[in-house]
Amino acid sequence: MLVFITLFVTAVIVFLIPKKYLGVATALPVSAYATDKTGVFSQNLQGLYSALGSPDDLDRILGTARLDTVYNAVADQLNLADHYRVNRNDTDAIQKAAIILKKRTRVIKSDYGELKVKAWDRDRNQAANMANAIMEKLQQIHQDVQTAGNAVMFSKISDEYAEKKVDYQKLLDSMQHTTSASVADLLSIQKVSLLQQMQEYEKLLNQYKLMVDAKPLVLIIIERATPALKADKPERIQIIIAATVLSFFFGLLAAVILERRRMTKSDNLSIA
Repeated sequence: MLVFITLFVTAVIVFLIPKKYLGVATALPVSAYATDKTGVFSQNLQGLYSALGSPDDLDRILGTARLDTVYNAVADQLNLADHYRVNRNDTDAIQKAAIILKKRTRVIKSDYGELKVKAWDRDRNQAANMANAIMEKLQQIHQDVQTAGNAVMFSKISDEYAEKKVDYQKLLDSMQHTTSASVADLLSIQKVSLLQQMQEYEKLLNQYKLMVDAKPLVLIIIERATPALKADKPERIQIIIAATVLSFFFGLLAAVILERRRMTKSDNLSIA
Protein backbone atom coordinates (compact mmCIF):
# COMPACT_ATOMS: atom_id res chain seq x y z
CA MET A 1 0.00 0.00 0.00
CA LEU A 2 2.84 2.37 0.83
CA VAL A 3 4.44 1.78 -2.56
CA PHE A 4 1.19 2.27 -4.47
CA ILE A 5 0.28 5.42 -2.53
CA THR A 6 3.76 6.89 -3.10
CA LEU A 7 3.60 6.01 -6.79
CA PHE A 8 0.21 7.69 -7.17
CA VAL A 9 1.10 10.85 -5.22
CA THR A 10 4.44 11.25 -7.02
CA ALA A 11 2.82 10.80 -10.43
CA VAL A 12 0.18 13.43 -9.64
CA ILE A 13 2.80 15.92 -8.43
CA VAL A 14 5.25 15.51 -11.30
CA PHE A 15 2.51 15.81 -13.91
CA LEU A 16 1.27 19.01 -12.27
CA ILE A 17 4.74 20.59 -12.36
CA PRO A 18 5.03 22.78 -15.49
CA LYS A 19 7.45 21.63 -18.17
CA LYS A 20 10.68 23.53 -18.58
CA TYR A 21 12.65 23.59 -21.81
CA LEU A 22 16.41 23.93 -22.02
CA GLY A 23 18.31 26.32 -24.27
CA VAL A 24 22.07 25.76 -24.63
CA ALA A 25 24.56 28.08 -26.31
CA THR A 26 28.16 26.93 -26.77
CA ALA A 27 31.32 28.94 -27.40
CA LEU A 28 35.08 28.48 -27.48
CA PRO A 29 37.56 30.98 -26.00
CA VAL A 30 39.88 32.99 -28.21
CA SER A 31 43.53 32.86 -27.24
CA ALA A 32 44.75 35.87 -25.26
CA TYR A 33 47.65 36.14 -27.74
CA ALA A 34 45.19 36.40 -30.62
CA THR A 35 43.49 39.41 -29.04
CA ASP A 36 46.63 41.14 -27.79
CA LYS A 37 48.50 43.63 -29.96
CA THR A 38 51.80 41.83 -29.46
CA GLY A 39 50.33 38.53 -30.58
CA VAL A 40 48.49 40.01 -33.55
CA PHE A 41 51.49 41.81 -35.04
CA SER A 42 54.19 39.28 -34.14
CA GLN A 43 54.63 36.52 -36.69
CA ASN A 44 56.77 34.54 -34.27
CA LEU A 45 54.05 34.42 -31.62
CA GLN A 46 51.39 33.61 -34.20
CA GLY A 47 53.33 30.50 -35.12
CA LEU A 48 53.76 29.44 -31.52
CA TYR A 49 50.21 29.82 -30.23
CA SER A 50 46.86 28.61 -31.47
CA ALA A 51 44.06 31.04 -32.27
CA LEU A 52 41.84 29.14 -29.82
CA GLY A 53 42.37 29.64 -26.13
CA SER A 54 42.77 27.09 -23.37
CA PRO A 55 40.11 26.18 -20.80
CA ASP A 56 41.92 28.47 -18.35
CA ASP A 57 41.00 31.44 -20.55
CA LEU A 58 37.36 30.84 -19.59
CA ASP A 59 37.92 31.46 -15.88
CA ARG A 60 37.59 35.23 -16.08
CA ILE A 61 34.42 34.86 -18.19
CA LEU A 62 32.95 32.45 -15.64
CA GLY A 63 33.68 35.07 -13.00
CA THR A 64 31.81 37.70 -15.01
CA ALA A 65 28.88 35.29 -15.40
CA ARG A 66 28.30 35.50 -11.64
CA LEU A 67 27.72 39.25 -11.75
CA ASP A 68 24.20 40.65 -11.56
CA THR A 69 25.12 43.15 -14.30
CA VAL A 70 24.82 40.46 -16.97
CA TYR A 71 21.38 39.30 -15.88
CA ASN A 72 20.04 42.83 -15.32
CA ALA A 73 20.99 43.73 -18.88
CA VAL A 74 19.45 40.57 -20.36
CA ALA A 75 16.27 40.94 -18.27
CA ASP A 76 15.86 44.48 -19.57
CA GLN A 77 16.72 43.50 -23.15
CA LEU A 78 14.21 40.61 -23.30
CA ASN A 79 11.56 42.36 -21.19
CA LEU A 80 11.56 39.48 -18.72
CA ALA A 81 9.65 41.45 -16.10
CA ASP A 82 6.50 40.91 -18.17
CA HIS A 83 7.49 37.35 -19.02
CA TYR A 84 7.88 36.43 -15.34
CA ARG A 85 4.79 38.48 -14.48
CA VAL A 86 6.64 40.89 -12.24
CA ASN A 87 4.68 44.06 -11.50
CA ARG A 88 5.98 46.68 -13.93
CA ASN A 89 5.02 49.44 -11.49
CA ASP A 90 7.60 48.04 -9.10
CA THR A 91 10.79 50.09 -9.32
CA ASP A 92 12.82 46.91 -8.81
CA ALA A 93 10.98 44.92 -11.50
CA ILE A 94 14.09 44.47 -13.67
CA GLN A 95 16.21 43.37 -10.70
CA LYS A 96 13.57 40.87 -9.56
CA ALA A 97 13.30 39.45 -13.07
CA ALA A 98 17.10 39.23 -13.21
CA ILE A 99 17.15 37.24 -9.95
CA ILE A 100 14.67 34.73 -11.42
CA LEU A 101 16.71 34.53 -14.62
CA LYS A 102 19.93 33.90 -12.67
CA LYS A 103 18.31 31.06 -10.72
CA ARG A 104 17.19 29.44 -13.97
CA THR A 105 20.56 29.77 -15.68
CA ARG A 106 23.86 27.91 -15.51
CA VAL A 107 27.13 29.09 -17.06
CA ILE A 108 29.68 26.29 -16.95
CA LYS A 109 32.95 25.10 -18.45
CA SER A 110 32.49 21.72 -20.09
CA ASP A 111 34.92 18.81 -19.89
CA TYR A 112 36.02 19.68 -23.45
CA GLY A 113 37.00 23.26 -22.59
CA GLU A 114 33.85 24.87 -23.98
CA LEU A 115 31.77 27.61 -22.43
CA LYS A 116 28.14 26.55 -22.15
CA VAL A 117 25.23 28.77 -21.19
CA LYS A 118 22.14 26.84 -20.13
CA ALA A 119 18.77 28.49 -19.54
CA TRP A 120 15.46 26.88 -18.58
CA ASP A 121 12.01 28.29 -19.25
CA ARG A 122 8.42 27.18 -19.85
CA ASP A 123 8.62 28.70 -23.33
CA ARG A 124 11.08 26.82 -25.55
CA ASN A 125 11.74 29.88 -27.72
CA GLN A 126 12.35 32.11 -24.72
CA ALA A 127 14.79 29.58 -23.22
CA ALA A 128 16.87 29.71 -26.42
CA ASN A 129 16.68 33.52 -26.54
CA MET A 130 17.87 33.82 -22.95
CA ALA A 131 20.85 31.50 -23.47
CA ASN A 132 21.90 33.38 -26.61
CA ALA A 133 21.44 36.79 -24.98
CA ILE A 134 23.59 35.85 -21.97
CA MET A 135 26.34 34.45 -24.21
CA GLU A 136 26.32 37.60 -26.35
CA LYS A 137 26.40 39.81 -23.26
CA LEU A 138 29.44 38.00 -21.87
CA GLN A 139 31.15 38.37 -25.25
CA GLN A 140 30.30 42.08 -25.40
CA ILE A 141 31.50 42.86 -21.86
CA HIS A 142 34.95 41.34 -22.35
CA GLN A 143 35.24 42.74 -25.86
CA ASP A 144 34.49 46.23 -24.52
CA VAL A 145 37.08 45.78 -21.77
CA GLN A 146 39.74 44.88 -24.33
CA THR A 147 38.78 47.75 -26.60
CA ALA A 148 38.82 50.21 -23.70
CA GLY A 149 42.34 49.11 -22.75
CA ASN A 150 43.56 49.52 -26.32
CA ALA A 151 41.85 52.91 -26.56
CA VAL A 152 43.64 54.11 -23.41
CA MET A 153 47.01 53.01 -24.81
CA PHE A 154 46.21 54.68 -28.14
CA SER A 155 45.41 57.94 -26.35
CA LYS A 156 48.61 57.87 -24.27
CA ILE A 157 50.79 57.10 -27.27
CA SER A 158 49.06 59.90 -29.22
CA ASP A 159 49.95 62.36 -26.45
CA GLU A 160 53.56 61.16 -26.39
CA TYR A 161 53.76 61.37 -30.17
CA ALA A 162 52.45 64.94 -30.10
CA GLU A 163 55.13 65.89 -27.56
CA LYS A 164 57.81 64.29 -29.73
CA LYS A 165 56.63 66.34 -32.71
CA VAL A 166 56.90 69.53 -30.65
CA ASP A 167 60.40 68.56 -29.53
CA TYR A 168 61.34 67.79 -33.13
CA GLN A 169 60.12 71.19 -34.31
CA LYS A 170 62.07 72.93 -31.55
CA LEU A 171 65.15 70.95 -32.55
CA LEU A 172 64.79 72.08 -36.18
CA ASP A 173 64.52 75.70 -35.03
CA SER A 174 67.65 75.29 -32.93
CA MET A 175 69.55 73.82 -35.88
CA GLN A 176 68.62 76.78 -38.05
CA HIS A 177 69.90 79.31 -35.54
CA THR A 178 73.07 77.57 -34.38
CA THR A 179 76.45 78.67 -35.72
CA SER A 180 78.69 76.19 -33.92
CA ALA A 181 79.69 73.10 -35.91
CA SER A 182 79.97 70.92 -32.79
CA VAL A 183 76.53 71.95 -31.61
CA ALA A 184 75.13 71.32 -35.07
CA ASP A 185 76.57 67.79 -35.07
CA LEU A 186 75.06 67.11 -31.65
CA LEU A 187 71.68 68.42 -32.80
CA SER A 188 71.87 66.23 -35.90
CA ILE A 189 72.38 63.17 -33.73
CA GLN A 190 69.38 64.17 -31.60
CA LYS A 191 67.38 64.71 -34.77
CA VAL A 192 68.08 61.17 -35.98
CA SER A 193 67.17 59.75 -32.57
CA LEU A 194 63.92 61.75 -32.46
CA LEU A 195 62.99 60.62 -35.96
CA GLN A 196 63.48 56.99 -34.98
CA GLN A 197 61.34 57.46 -31.87
CA MET A 198 58.61 59.18 -33.89
CA GLN A 199 58.61 56.34 -36.40
CA GLU A 200 58.17 53.84 -33.56
CA TYR A 201 55.31 55.90 -32.16
CA GLU A 202 53.66 56.06 -35.58
CA LYS A 203 53.93 52.29 -35.89
CA LEU A 204 52.37 51.79 -32.44
CA LEU A 205 49.61 54.28 -33.21
CA ASN A 206 48.67 52.42 -36.37
CA GLN A 207 48.67 49.10 -34.55
CA TYR A 208 46.56 50.29 -31.62
CA LYS A 209 44.16 52.12 -33.94
CA LEU A 210 43.63 48.89 -35.84
CA MET A 211 42.99 47.00 -32.58
CA VAL A 212 40.47 49.62 -31.42
CA ASP A 213 38.64 49.60 -34.75
CA ALA A 214 38.73 45.81 -35.17
CA LYS A 215 37.44 44.98 -31.66
CA PRO A 216 38.79 41.39 -31.54
CA LEU A 217 36.38 38.74 -30.32
CA VAL A 218 36.87 37.05 -26.96
CA LEU A 219 34.49 34.16 -27.62
CA ILE A 220 33.76 32.23 -30.79
CA ILE A 221 30.14 31.10 -30.65
CA ILE A 222 30.11 27.70 -32.32
CA GLU A 223 26.50 26.81 -31.58
CA ARG A 224 23.65 29.16 -30.84
CA ALA A 225 20.79 27.92 -28.70
CA THR A 226 17.76 26.64 -30.63
CA PRO A 227 14.25 25.83 -29.32
CA ALA A 228 14.25 22.39 -27.70
CA LEU A 229 12.03 19.68 -29.17
CA LYS A 230 11.12 18.23 -25.77
CA ALA A 231 11.08 19.39 -22.17
CA ASP A 232 14.18 18.94 -20.04
CA LYS A 233 12.48 19.25 -16.66
CA PRO A 234 10.90 17.58 -14.79
CA GLU A 235 12.29 14.13 -15.59
CA ARG A 236 9.02 12.44 -14.78
CA ILE A 237 9.83 8.79 -15.39
CA GLN A 238 13.09 8.96 -13.45
CA ILE A 239 11.41 10.74 -10.53
CA ILE A 240 8.55 8.24 -10.37
CA ILE A 241 10.94 5.26 -10.53
CA ALA A 242 13.19 6.74 -7.84
CA ALA A 243 10.24 7.50 -5.55
CA THR A 244 8.84 4.00 -6.04
CA VAL A 245 12.17 2.29 -5.28
CA LEU A 246 12.77 4.46 -2.21
CA SER A 247 9.26 3.85 -0.90
CA PHE A 248 9.72 0.11 -1.38
CA PHE A 249 12.94 0.03 0.63
CA PHE A 250 11.47 2.34 3.28
CA GLY A 251 8.39 0.12 3.53
CA LEU A 252 10.56 -2.99 3.73
CA LEU A 253 12.66 -1.41 6.49
CA ALA A 254 9.53 -0.35 8.38
CA ALA A 255 8.09 -3.85 8.06
CA VAL A 256 11.29 -5.41 9.44
CA ILE A 257 11.33 -3.00 12.39
CA LEU A 258 7.65 -3.60 13.18
CA GLU A 259 8.09 -7.37 12.89
CA ARG A 260 11.09 -7.28 15.22
CA ARG A 261 9.13 -5.27 17.75
CA ARG A 262 6.22 -7.67 17.48
CA MET A 263 8.50 -10.67 18.01
CA THR A 264 10.23 -8.98 20.94
CA LYS A 265 6.86 -8.21 22.53
CA SER A 266 5.71 -11.81 21.93
CA ASP A 267 8.86 -13.21 23.55
CA ASN A 268 8.39 -10.95 26.58
CA LEU A 269 4.81 -12.18 26.99
CA SER A 270 5.95 -15.81 26.73
CA ILE A 271 8.56 -15.28 29.41
CA ALA A 272 6.02 -13.57 31.64
